[in-house]
Amino acid sequence: MKKLFVIAILAIFTNTAFAATSIHAEVKGMVCAFCAKGINKKLRELDATQDVWVDLKSRVVVVELKDQKNMSLEVFTKVIKDAGYEVASVEYINKTLVEIKADHSHVKEMK
Repeated sequence: MKKLFVIAILAIFTNTAFAATSIHAEVKGMVCAFCAKGINKKLRELDATQDVWVDLKSRVVVVELKDQKNMSLEVFTKVIKDAGYEVASVEYINKTLVEIKADHSHVKEMK
């Protein structure tokens, strides 16, 4: 019974990470279009990347993952750090890039 419980818990956590649609991060140190372009280019080189969005104003970087592909938060964070920036927060989210952009534009309109 204990084994079944442990397997069920592992399945839940594993499916949560692998079911993620995107990775969302707040990045410190991005101040210009050149910064955004460099991060965008490096993240697009990764096999799991479907699309990338970098918003300089809100200091947000998002990678939408390809179907059936995963990227660890460590790999994502390393790419950002190796480019010379600091990751303030990073998380998996189950939204597409279109949905994330819509959320950000809605928040900006309210301000």
